[in-house]
Amino acid sequence: MMLPTHALVGMALSLPVAVAVPELAPAAILGGFAGGVLPDLDLYAGHRRTLHFPTLYPLAAVPVSLLALVRPEPATVAAAFVVIGAAAHCLMDIYGGGLELRPWEGTSERAVYDHVSRKWRRPRRVVRYDGSKGDLAISAGVAVPLLAFVEWPLLALIVIALAVGTVYALLRRRLASLAPIVFGAVPEPLEQYVPERYSEE
Repeated sequence: MMLPTHALVGMALSLPVAVAVPELAPAAILGGFAGGVLPDLDLYAGHRRTLHFPTLYPLAAVPVSLLALVRPEPATVAAAFVVIGAAAHCLMDIYGGGLELRPWEGTSERAVYDHVSRKWRRPRRVVRYDGSKGDLAISAGVAVPLLAFVEWPLLALIVIALAVGTVYALLRRRLASLAPIVFGAVPEPLEQYVPERYSEE
């Protein structure tokens, strides 16, 4: 799924804490946002493998969340939602399309690499691909309660994420056609950082 969806879901997961304990709302919401974004920082370095841990993040979420319950402080709550958001991100990617330039074609059987089993989890394609109508619907669906409960300036994060997601969804298929052209013009010393799927014809 697209990055804005992951960011919004991470933030939405923090809403119960944010509403119940308003003084911890900024830490919880920002933690969820950071966790939702974190795994995709590997986009140009082994995407869906380097920072994606579909088994380890959920396991790590248990002790970190317990610590936040025992010591509910901004740092512990933020840390808990970073891990929870990252766990949700990796699990969501399994239910999306494969790791390929045009995931709507369904040619890849790689969704997320599982470091515990040392193999790729296959894509379930419940949401056909990142930027699909279904993906955008999830973004919009989780944005609604966030827009109702979150205050400025954190509200700006939600509006920006939803706007970026909408534009991306509208342009997604065109971007797949442009990627080989754009990344084909990358200078030779930087070619090693271009994911293989971006040079697909």
